[in-house]
Amino acid sequence: MTAAFFDPDITPGQTRTVEPDVAPAAKRNPATPKRKPAGLRLAAGLQTVAALIWAPQAALLAFSVGVISDGGSTMDVALAAVAILALGIVRAAVDAAGTRIAFRAARNELASRRNRAVAALAARSPLDTGRPASGLAASVVGEQAEAVVPYLARFQPIRMKASTVPLVFFACIFPISWVAALILLIAAPLIPIFIALIGWRAKAASEKQLAETGGLNAFLLDRLRGLATIRALDAVDMTAQRLRADAETLRNRTMAVLKIAFLSSAVLELFAALGVAATAVYIGFSLLGSIDIGTWHGRLTLAQGFFILLLAPAFFEALRELSAVWHDRANGEAALAAFDALSSPGPAILDGAEQDGIKGVPAAPSVQIDGLVFRHAPDLSAVIDDFHLKVAAGDHVALWGASGSGKTTILSLIAGLAPQQAGTIRIGGIALAENSAAALRRRMAWVGQRPHIFSGSLKRNVSLGRAGIDSGAIEDALRAVRLDGVVAANEIAAVGEGGLGLSGGEALRLALARVAANHDADIILADEPTAHLDAATAADVTEALLALARGRTLIVATHDPLLAARLDRTIHLETLRKGIAA
Repeated sequence: MTAAFFDPDITPGQTRTVEPDVAPAAKRNPATPKRKPAGLRLAAGLQTVAALIWAPQAALLAFSVGVISDGGSTMDVALAAVAILALGIVRAAVDAAGTRIAFRAARNELASRRNRAVAALAARSPLDTGRPASGLAASVVGEQAEAVVPYLARFQPIRMKASTVPLVFFACIFPISWVAALILLIAAPLIPIFIALIGWRAKAASEKQLAETGGLNAFLLDRLRGLATIRALDAVDMTAQRLRADAETLRNRTMAVLKIAFLSSAVLELFAALGVAATAVYIGFSLLGSIDIGTWHGRLTLAQGFFILLLAPAFFEALRELSAVWHDRANGEAALAAFDALSSPGPAILDGAEQDGIKGVPAAPSVQIDGLVFRHAPDLSAVIDDFHLKVAAGDHVALWGASGSGKTTILSLIAGLAPQQAGTIRIGGIALAENSAAALRRRMAWVGQRPHIFSGSLKRNVSLGRAGIDSGAIEDALRAVRLDGVVAANEIAAVGEGGLGLSGGEALRLALARVAANHDADIILADEPTAHLDAATAADVTEALLALARGRTLIVATHDPLLAARLDRTIHLETLRKGIAA
């Protein structure tokens, strides 16, 4: 099942499809418990088994050394040598399989979380004041997300090894020498204690570093978008100084994270080296006969001492690996927290299960609003309060009101771009709700003040990848808004991102061409289509809009008296705010 999302910068007649693996953000519980992917559990088990295979290998090596030291020949240990080789091959194969499975599981989990974050962002309403900044969202999804892979693929399996391997090796050493076991038992707990103490600091530093990275990316993207304004206000130097200061702050935070990572590794290496050295000293003096205590039965033999010496470094190896990837844990958990923030619930576009269509919706349907109430947040005052409106089928209506009176909000609510707190909206007599919004939105088209123009040809900007729009339909749409001359002069050359190369009027006419190519759109919602245009261009856009609106229902939010005068009637929002139906 695919979910269709409405994009007000394109046209409500067009839908984008993504493949979310979870419910929309508004329906998801933000306190979803953390889970470990099944593949990671298998990978951790395989890597732990591979590490434990060293115990029988060490036993066979110690046995072989003991046999040879007692005067045995190499033939006496040939079978043990073959077994050691076979165990080594098995160990390498099992460890490689575990590493491969862990990496694949981590990549799959990252892809899943990216899909959830993107689906949640796509489902967030354009009216949601809490939507993350574009630069921050891009930084989390594209850059910071990569920290999840080493955290899951390395830290999670190594953590299981660190909690299992030392205990097993301790159980192997303790029956031979309680002193050697005691040395390891004293040295080992100091390592995770210091790692935990350093880890708290590392996690906080990583979170600050990732937040600084996201903030810097958001700042840079916003300034690049407003570069023309910055130059006009002669604020280039000030912006550069701010960027330089933020970059220096980010450098310091990054170095702080690296410093903590090196510190944790140094602490672990110190205690591991002390533990192994103390064990080696005890075994050496025991074999020399200087120490007669520490074993359960008799003196320590060469084979027993060599076996303990082989296991002692391996006893600390898993803990050393844990320290090496501890900063991966800090970065990974910070990245997962950032993902959770992106996926947090908020006001969402009404977009339930897709339907092929809703029966009973007439051509050029009516729009009826009763008792509409909307606020951007529960603690904010209502932007729309007890709003009533009735637009007959095929009627052309202008919404007139001061800036901030809610004109754009009303159009957005009619398109189902956010859920209202109270009231009903009916399109052709059918209530706009989760189970009907997707199908009803297919009957709508949106024309915004600043339509988004993608980098590419004009024809591709008209089709937008929508099914059923062929080359002939595109040419007819461009001809209807008088853009066919622009295409003839620019058949191959691409339009720049954001409409670079097009005038404001041409960009608006391109948005109207998208509407013209959408034959299913029976309702046109236009938000200030003539704003920021000169009189002649505004007149051209008005003529093109009215030509497209013939036989369709048209609702326009406008400050343009000339455009409002061309419509069937003008609705003053001040009147509607009093609860009087219009």
